[in-house]
Amino acid sequence: MITENQIREAQKEWGNGIVKIGTLKHNKEECIEFTKSFLNSLYDFKNNDILFKPTMASEEQFRPNFQMALSYFLGGNDSLCSEDDGFALKPWVDVKFENSGFIIENQRAISMGNYFFTDLEGKVVKVEYTFGYILRNGSLFIDIHHSSLPFSL
Repeated sequence: MITENQIREAQKEWGNGIVKIGTLKHNKEECIEFTKSFLNSLYDFKNNDILFKPTMASEEQFRPNFQMALSYFLGGNDSLCSEDDGFALKPWVDVKFENSGFIIENQRAISMGNYFFTDLEGKVVKVEYTFGYILRNGSLFIDIHHSSLPFSL
């Protein structure tokens, strides 16, 4: 059965991965390889498409497959989705999760809350999230990722 501690560890690994991607932005080949590894180790793309709604996506709001997720995180001239400018390349220097709650059912779990991205100047961006996890061979994989900026008028 999945535990809250496993979810928190997966969140920490996700945040650390986002920060590391940004540190590699000047070494394109290493950055691409790390980001592919990040996606394969944390998301369930090897078994299925996933439900992925990234924060800064409006034209192609949903990114169900590996190549579309890679495009979102890295952007660039050869991006699969033209609106992608490389969310993980900001760079971010810190990512912190603040969980509102968990639903845990044996091999599946959902967490919801806010996460906070800190940039080089110390500016913090608050983002709302819902992540769904599946347990495979003792490891958690994300199969639902929904992020959005808080509502404002």
